[in-house]
Amino acid sequence: MQLSTRGRYAVMAMVDLATRQAIGCECGPVCLAEIAGRQQLSLAYLEQLFGKLRRAGLVASARGPGGGYRLARPSDRITVADIVDAVQEPIHATRCETGTGGCMAGPVPGAMGEQCQTHDLWYELGRQIALFLQGVTLADVVSQRVRGRAVALDGAEPAAEPLAAN
Repeated sequence: MQLSTRGRYAVMAMVDLATRQAIGCECGPVCLAEIAGRQQLSLAYLEQLFGKLRRAGLVASARGPGGGYRLARPSDRITVADIVDAVQEPIHATRCETGTGGCMAGPVPGAMGEQCQTHDLWYELGRQIALFLQGVTLADVVSQRVRGRAVALDGAEPAAEPLAAN
């Protein structure tokens, strides 16, 4: 499973913005061109993402010379899930589409399908990812307080390396 470019880039840019504010940068609002340069991201793409982040109330913008963006609230009150949701990036581990009735094609073209045997597994994985992202704030990422947060439900140690995301 892989988070799309839209979600990853939005999180990277927001962490960059939060980092600038955390180090007490006296430069005022941060220009998207600076973020694009530091993170090696497309400026045009960031402009699209920041429009969505602004509408979601996660960033505030200032126009004109010296303008740019700043976080609209403290970094410890913005979760990674807030960012992913703002750029309308649903994380689905199943191949079910809302309203289709299932993962498997129906016996007749256009008919509602049924759930595959592994549906609940992938659905719950998606929920677990969402719960994890809801529990991680920008401040956590900036302060490097993310590693070690994966928790095994049965008390067993999680795998040292995550599963391949390809």
